[in-house]
Amino acid sequence: MITGSLVALITPMMSDGSIDKQKLDELVEYHIAQGTHGIVAVGTTGESATLTYDEHANVIRQVVAKVNGRIPVIAGTGANSTHEAIDLTKRAKEAGADACLLVVPYYNRPTQEGLYLHFKAIAEAVDIPQILYNVPGRTACDMSNETVLRLSGIKNIIGIKDATGDLERGKELINSVPADFAVYSGDDATAVGLMLLGGKGNISVTANIAPSQVAKAAEHAIAGNAEAAHEVDAGIKGLHKSLFVEPNPIPVKWAAAQLGLSGASIRLPLTELSEQFHAEVLAALEVAGVKGE
Repeated sequence: MITGSLVALITPMMSDGSIDKQKLDELVEYHIAQGTHGIVAVGTTGESATLTYDEHANVIRQVVAKVNGRIPVIAGTGANSTHEAIDLTKRAKEAGADACLLVVPYYNRPTQEGLYLHFKAIAEAVDIPQILYNVPGRTACDMSNETVLRLSGIKNIIGIKDATGDLERGKELINSVPADFAVYSGDDATAVGLMLLGGKGNISVTANIAPSQVAKAAEHAIAGNAEAAHEVDAGIKGLHKSLFVEPNPIPVKWAAAQLGLSGASIRLPLTELSEQFHAEVLAALEVAGVKGE
């Protein structure tokens, strides 16, 4: 089972919007050195919606090659078209990813039966471990715990990234699914709480900026060391807030640029962080005591 701090990796870009391959390699090495337990390549934080098919597959392939088996690589392959999600998942398997992360289809607003059949079709089409991803605040579609429980019976659907931030709902889910089905947090502000309830890790935006702290908090929380987990998390709680002052990944890419980890370039329709939020993000970086390479 994949556990711990799983960074939702940003996709570094040059000033012209092209993929910065050198920075991508550097980010992989940085995270491994900082103790990150796994990398999510080209998830939604990695701007999957605006990368071409070929770029998407190439980033996954490059991350897998650079990691070279040292930590797990989870490829973001979700889409609001079942056919497209299957194709991306096939490409991720061919690239050597250890698992795939599949977001609930956005905009379409499928029924619960539609969600079940969507994820079932992908699982049956591609024999690779698959993690569901429920983030209703971004998709306008909420996958119920009942639907997750149905999907947990499919052998290669191994977990879910729950970004609802609802700990009561998360606890209910953890207590309902099979023991080998992992529930991961997708909400940095409540991640420690979910892991203390039995969650297996944190698919984290904050880990882009404070990888060692997020990794330590996850290790303590998964081990049941509540006091130590909360103590580490308290030092970065300002980041959990400031990295969402504008839609993700706008703030985290700007913060990464301030640390020299990546350029701030981001693809339209997203734009670089508004100047009015610069001071807030810089203050959170200072309080957290984070530094770049």
